[in-house]
Amino acid sequence: MKFYAVKKGRTPGIYRTWEECKKQVDGFSGAEYKSFTKITDATDYLGWNEPAENNELIKKDQDTLQHAIEKIKKQSKKKSESHNYYGKIYTDGGSRNTGVHAGGHVNKTDKAAWAYRIEWEGQEVHGSGGEYGATNNKMELTALINAFKKVIELGINDKKLKFVLDSRYVLDGINKGWIKSWKKRGWKKANGPLINKEEWQEIDRLLPNFPDSVFKWTKGHAKNKGNEFVDHLLNQYMDEKM
Repeated sequence: MKFYAVKKGRTPGIYRTWEECKKQVDGFSGAEYKSFTKITDATDYLGWNEPAENNELIKKDQDTLQHAIEKIKKQSKKKSESHNYYGKIYTDGGSRNTGVHAGGHVNKTDKAAWAYRIEWEGQEVHGSGGEYGATNNKMELTALINAFKKVIELGINDKKLKFVLDSRYVLDGINKGWIKSWKKRGWKKANGPLINKEEWQEIDRLLPNFPDSVFKWTKGHAKNKGNEFVDHLLNQYMDEKM
């Protein structure tokens, strides 16, 4: 870990990355800066640990230092979290609805498919499938169900896993506790029947096998490689196998 101390630059201070430091000194006349492995050495270089002439200056320096430390902590936490999972699983579902408008009825001949990708310890496995006349939401659920079953088959379901989906429909059912509410009502919604009841019941049956997993949202088609992979995979299935 390195700390970049800018004594003279656009905004003097301590920076966690060279890119941030470079923005402050690149092209700045008379720039002064150094890198250190300890933040205390960086603060010594900037003179933040030396007695100031008045309390106002001391407070200003302390506030700047605290801000730098908090920023570094957040960056370090974000970096550690991104590498803190045993595996990552991406799922996606889609339907080529030929209805005349968005949300129109799915025809029996409309193609629909699902896909998953499981990554763990340098390994990867993926799968896909499809059916005719299914909705996008049903395929999103089916993708997760099949991913669940494959992870259990691999024997890594009790590890710390991160599931990444672009379906808020599925995520809200899990993360917001909707499944529990539907279950208490006899698998019904407060205002009527529960669509895709069988799939939600299967999700509920499989979920306890994943005690240390989290379920996160990603925007679809937004350059998330895992999400793009499963989206391509399910479309490939519809193009080549249906």
